Amino acid sequence: MTHRATVPSTALALVVCAASAASGQELIRPVGEGPFTWSAYEAFAAAHDFAGEVLEVRGSSTGDDKTKLGNLFAYFEAATGAEVRLSGSDNFEQDIVIAAQSETLPEIAMFPQPGLAEEMAAQGHLVALSDDNRAWFEENFAAGASWADLVTYAGPDGTERIYGTIFGADVKSLVWYSPIAFDEMGYDIPESMEELKELTEQIVSDGGTPWCIGLGSGAATGWPGTDWVEEFLLRTQPVEVYDQWVANEIPFDDPRIVAAIEEYGWFARNEDFVVDGVEAVASKDFRDSPAGLFTIPPECYMHRQASFVPNFFPEGVEVGSDAEFFYFPAYADKDLGQPVLGSGGVIAATTDRPVAMAFVEFLKTPVAHEIQISQGQFLTPHLKASKEAYQNETQATQGEILTNATTFRFDGSDLMPAEIGTSAFWSAMVDYQTGASAEAVARDVQERWSRID
Repeated sequence: MTHRATVPSTALALVVCAASAASGQELIRPVGEGPFTWSAYEAFAAAHDFAGEVLEVRGSSTGDDKTKLGNLFAYFEAATGAEVRLSGSDNFEQDIVIAAQSETLPEIAMFPQPGLAEEMAAQGHLVALSDDNRAWFEENFAAGASWADLVTYAGPDGTERIYGTIFGADVKSLVWYSPIAFDEMGYDIPESMEELKELTEQIVSDGGTPWCIGLGSGAATGWPGTDWVEEFLLRTQPVEVYDQWVANEIPFDDPRIVAAIEEYGWFARNEDFVVDGVEAVASKDFRDSPAGLFTIPPECYMHRQASFVPNFFPEGVEVGSDAEFFYFPAYADKDLGQPVLGSGGVIAATTDRPVAMAFVEFLKTPVAHEIQISQGQFLTPHLKASKEAYQNETQATQGEILTNATTFRFDGSDLMPAEIGTSAFWSAMVDYQTGASAEAVARDVQERWSRID
């Protein structure tokens, strides 16, 4: 549903003047115009006045991403009269730790991953939000309980509370394909994992190669394989098993984890299913691997990868005409809903100053999400944000996958200790791809994890 509020001209003038006084930055869309929930903006503006106050915000966004955030934050300035000072750094994770040690934390921290936010909450650097925030997530976000869990951390006293909100998400549960190649062969989009496996076998029967997969990524080689395992664990087991696995509450070599690795192997360890053969998958760079979708004739027909992968498509390939995607499907014979794997940014306050807490509340409004999705790339699970605000159809469809999700989980390897999630697990996927058994590689990871616990 699109909400358009009728805004009196005098109110508009006051809003624009407030924005000018705060930062001098013009609003990218006039208040009252476009497919935005201006009623939520008006209500927020009427309830908050921080004229003359300055709010320090720090995150990892730089360049164009930082500009887009500045465009959004101008609306907070217009609504409240406050000035937002936004700084971004490629070394945010290191910078925020140093700031905590030197007691120079910004009032708002924008974490690209929840793990560091969890550590800082335990150390007492973040301010807990009110207990009603869990109910807010469940009412306003698709798979709301999943998102609430991502920002629920133990504080210094061990009590678990919600310490932030989610703003922005990426979807990993996508399969990319060439609609031209699919149309020529008469292939339908699979709606279940069983159908995806049938399609994989059908492509081989027709003389083609179904999948292009690459685990290569320099020093990070192996990580694309970890995403496949996480996807399968979410589709073969209740979400509680995923959470226990990530926290090492069940061992890495638990039979359920081994089975998820072997499900990946069904696709990636069959010589007929992958371009250039099984062993080539281990070294082929993930950035180069989707190119085979677009050759004539196609070298492969499908590539499972996140929403960012078009950045690595060959020059001239256009998403929407030359490339499309579908949801990496769930199993029809399992009652596990539609899980989505991805990532999301955590916004947390380090002070209970009213302007800081109001800023977090502003980022929960549907209009904040609408303004950001209208600038491209950004996706939101916010159910009350107008889908008409998305910049293009591709972005809107990915957003729909998010809002249709019954479960959302963050990339599990990023939630594990670094020695495991960004080392042992990566190496295990390479070893498995090149011939080791799933049981053996899972046991090796667990042995390393046990040594660091």
